Formats: sequence, structure tokens, C-alpha cells
Amino acid sequence: MSAQELDTVSTKCQRIAELAQRDPGCSFTSLAHHIDLAWLKRAYLRTRKDGAAGVDGATAKDYEQDLEDNLGRLLEAAKSGSYHAPPVKRVWIPKGDGKQRPIGIPTFEDKVLQRAVAMVLESVFEQDPSTSSGQVSPTVPTGSAPVVRRTKRWMRSGGN
Repeated sequence: MSAQELDTVSTKCQRIAELAQRDPGCSFTSLAHHIDLAWLKRAYLRTRKDGAAGVDGATAKDYEQDLEDNLGRLLEAAKSGSYHAPPVKRVWIPKGDGKQRPIGIPTFEDKVLQRAVAMVLESVFEQDPSTSSGQVSPTVPTGSAPVVRRTKRWMRSGGN
């Protein structure tokens, strides 16, 4: 990723953060337009590469083989509304008491898109002192996973 692409993503994050800070009561009606190819590349760079593969069996190394095309297709699917998250692979892991608990493992591509959406949302919510100082607002769930899930549902519904 070039320095110019990194600067573009950083500038967008900063612009979103400034808007959120300037008007804390502002309701952002659309943030998806900020996600472009450079944004997805940054999300890819920030996505853990050593995680387990999802239901498609693709690893980060597999995805990287054709990175530009893969990210281009992902961006097109996300922007057109045709992206549907694949099923999450369920794996049972042992607990300390001898029992097991399930965890869900999304595909690597889904992890990249989740990271991209989380990056947009972090730019907004990190400006809210009730969510960035270790305190939790009763209206904002902890962690980005619930927000990402709600956002993906909202995107699939056409943003209504």
C-alpha cells in the first residue's frame, strides 16, 4: 500500500472523527461511501493473518495471492448490496472446567469487511467520551462486533 493511499485513509478517518467531535449529537445517515479500495487495503493490513480459516477454507495467504482482485470484488459486492456474509464456521474449544464452548470463525474475506466497517465506526464512536474512556454508554454495546453485525444487517436491508 502506497504512502498516498495510507494518507487518504487517514484523512478520511480524521474527517469523520472531526465531524463526530464537532457535533456529538449528529446522526450519520451514511458512512459506507468512505469505504473504497484504499480503505479495504488498510483493513486488510489490520486484519489478523494467523487466524483459523472459515467455512471456505481460505487463509490470509490464499486471499493475498490475488489481493487486488479479491478486494475489488469485495468492494463491488459491498457497494452494490449483493454482499452476503457466508456462514460462520462453528468450532468447539475446551474450557478450563473440562467442558467445551462454541466459537464462530468467519471467512477471511468477511473478517476484512468487518474490519473496514469497524474502522469507519471507530472514527465516530472514539469521539464519544462515554465510549472511549473505558466507560460504556448504555446505548452503545461494548466491542465492535455487535455494531458490525447491526451495520451489516442494515446494509443488507438497503439502509432502511
